[in-house]
Amino acid sequence: MERVLILGGSGRIGRSVATDLVRQTPVEITIAGREPQTGNQVAQALGSQVQFLALDLADQAGLQRAIAASSLVVHCAGPFVHRDARVLQTCIQEGVNYVDVSDNRAFTLKALAQKAAAEAAGITAVVNTGIFPGISNSMVRRDVEQLDQAERIHLSYVVAGSGGAGVTVMRTTFLGLQEPFTARLNGDWQTVAPYSDLEVVEFPQPYGQAPVYWFDVPETLTLPQSFPVQSVITKFGSVPNYYNYVTWGLAHWLPKRWLKNPAVIEFLAWGSHTTTQLTDRFSGIGVAIRSAVTGGKEGQSTQVISTLYQKDTAIAAGYGTGSIAQLLLSGELHKPGVWPVEQALSTPQFEQTLAQRGVKLEQSGEQVHV
Repeated sequence: MERVLILGGSGRIGRSVATDLVRQTPVEITIAGREPQTGNQVAQALGSQVQFLALDLADQAGLQRAIAASSLVVHCAGPFVHRDARVLQTCIQEGVNYVDVSDNRAFTLKALAQKAAAEAAGITAVVNTGIFPGISNSMVRRDVEQLDQAERIHLSYVVAGSGGAGVTVMRTTFLGLQEPFTARLNGDWQTVAPYSDLEVVEFPQPYGQAPVYWFDVPETLTLPQSFPVQSVITKFGSVPNYYNYVTWGLAHWLPKRWLKNPAVIEFLAWGSHTTTQLTDRFSGIGVAIRSAVTGGKEGQSTQVISTLYQKDTAIAAGYGTGSIAQLLLSGELHKPGVWPVEQALSTPQFEQTLAQRGVKLEQSGEQVHV
């Protein structure tokens, strides 16, 4: 029997991954975390396939034993800005495949640096899985493949309220406002300020036209490495629009030294979590993604647009990570090394696993000449 270890498994994203695997696979699942009461409650609610293991990631000996007893490790214990590559390195040492839901550029670089070691060990490691990054990466690959030559990628996301996620995701959002970041624009790497350059984008209903702003996500780094494009734009927005005003103000008016203070980040994260518990009642907790890839096809400048809407962001993240885990467990995905999603997952595999989960993508029926 295959065994899956989900680190951070009793959190919102971790339990969504576990839920997806229970529905899609017959594997035994261990959710690991630091709070036995919560963990045991989650495991009991998920059924007989799932058990809880009390584990602190600082306990290297305990972590190594848990990984060695597993067929696959799914790392959901964020925020990843505070994580190193130790979990992945232990998986490489023990010969165990690895998936994570990382959403931080610095962590992604640490993980990708383990590529040669993972390849030598014969393990497949896929980073940045989930909804964004994750499903978003595969949407871009699918659009790129419609063109003879891709030149520009514009990837936008909008999330309603909390997105069904917990305080960790709130922390990640505010941590992402701390520093400018680099993005590939017109063939060069340029510095971009977080939550800048407001743009209104057309998303699927129920959102329609919604504002989005520059945000540092791993796709900004990996997509230019995966596809020879001149520009990659990644923008994010919230519903209701009130949250965009607040986030913009924090990014542009709050002294950066405050945003680097852990106490301030905790205050903002818990305050946002409390507020969204109220607004979720009327805003919902959904997510929409819009991928627009511009390039050449049959000698003409063409734009291919794909969109996706899911009514629960956390559940959608579970679909993205669960899909990768399912393919690794079945042996359908075997590619030793460390890979971002768009390099690991083929478009047919992506479409197959989404269809199994009832997720529908819309792609422009006619290419738009620009």
